[in-house]
Amino acid sequence: MKSIHSVEYQAFLAALKKARNDKNLKQEIVAQRLKRPQSFVSKYESGERRLDVVEFLAVAKVLEVDPMQLLADAGLLSI
Repeated sequence: MKSIHSVEYQAFLAALKKARNDKNLKQEIVAQRLKRPQSFVSKYESGERRLDVVEFLAVAKVLEVDPMQLLADAGLLSI
């Protein structure tokens, strides 16, 4: 299993954060839409907490971004 601190995972987190910022959404708004505390968003964006696949799909839906595009933006997938 790859480390949460791998270059690939950091690129994934950067793509998630960029997608949120591109939509001009604060962490608090994303958290409200996910029905989670703001700290949930902060922790996954900082790498303190790892997202599982189901959580990732929920975040992509809230951000209104194609999950495959997020992975491509992180350099993890070519589409």
